[in-house]
Amino acid sequence: MIVVMKLESSQEQLQHVVQRVREMGLKEHVIVGEERTVVACVGNERFMDQSVIETLPGVDKVLPILAPYKMASREVKKDRTVVPLGNGASIGGKKIGVIAGPCSVESREQIIEIAHRMKAAGAVGLRGGAFKPRTNPYSFQGMGEEGLKYLAQAREQTGLAIVTEVMSIDQVELVCEYADVLQIGARNMQNFNLLSRVGECDKPVLLKRGLSATMEEFLLAAEYVMARGNRNVILCERGIRTFEEYVRNTLPLAIVPALQRVTHLPVIVDPSHGTGKSYLVEPMCRASVAAGCDGLIIETHLDPEHALTDGAQSLTPDQFADMMKNIRRVARAVDREV
Repeated sequence: MIVVMKLESSQEQLQHVVQRVREMGLKEHVIVGEERTVVACVGNERFMDQSVIETLPGVDKVLPILAPYKMASREVKKDRTVVPLGNGASIGGKKIGVIAGPCSVESREQIIEIAHRMKAAGAVGLRGGAFKPRTNPYSFQGMGEEGLKYLAQAREQTGLAIVTEVMSIDQVELVCEYADVLQIGARNMQNFNLLSRVGECDKPVLLKRGLSATMEEFLLAAEYVMARGNRNVILCERGIRTFEEYVRNTLPLAIVPALQRVTHLPVIVDPSHGTGKSYLVEPMCRASVAAGCDGLIIETHLDPEHALTDGAQSLTPDQFADMMKNIRRVARAVDREV
């Protein structure tokens, strides 16, 4: 249920509604919009007496939330959510935010040099894996805390927000010390214990869609994070597994406007994992911007041929700079900017 407050309702009336919602055993989420304030009531609604809430001072009406994902639904929040990255930049506004960097942090020199190159080209965030989930247990697994320290040093020099993956509950506290945005990878999209744990953090969460997840399952995963109090969730489409073998994954860009129709959360696209081939990345970046995405996350590397992970889908810094120039033209055509 959502409780819609009257335009002229007072703070005292709002607090009274919150208190009554709590007495009914429900969790309240107060959302202040441009025009109205609403109270989203989450929990077992069998114990909520709608008629009592409707008669409280300052209440305009009480409405059911039809979507199974309550906090992520546009029924609860009509205004688009803008997620701050911690460095003055954000994802979700008119400006399309681009996050770029290597799949894995390989050395201090590598991540700092590429951070400067990405910053110069217009990126707002630096991606780089310190912990890497690999299908093959003998592949490079990342540099761990040492890699996180190098990312933090790159942030100090460039001001870019750090986006890096957290793979397990016991890594959350450590990663929070260094990162600005916690990434939940596709393989962990339905790791509900991990989702709940990052929901208790004050860091934005970049949630990638699972390899075979439906749109509703994707949004319910976001709901796990939001239900614990963290409303700064960025949804990331990174391609799904289909029968097609030519590309690494199939990148279903129709999900961008589809998600924006049902959720207020910002939606970004990962064309690197979505295709697996570097020459397809720029065309899919242009297509993603045309489709209305709020951001892009792109893998880049100084020397893709010798990358320890995902070199085949990584752009060089020069290719990235050219791509940024090209998507700016597309962005202008759809009344956005990069």
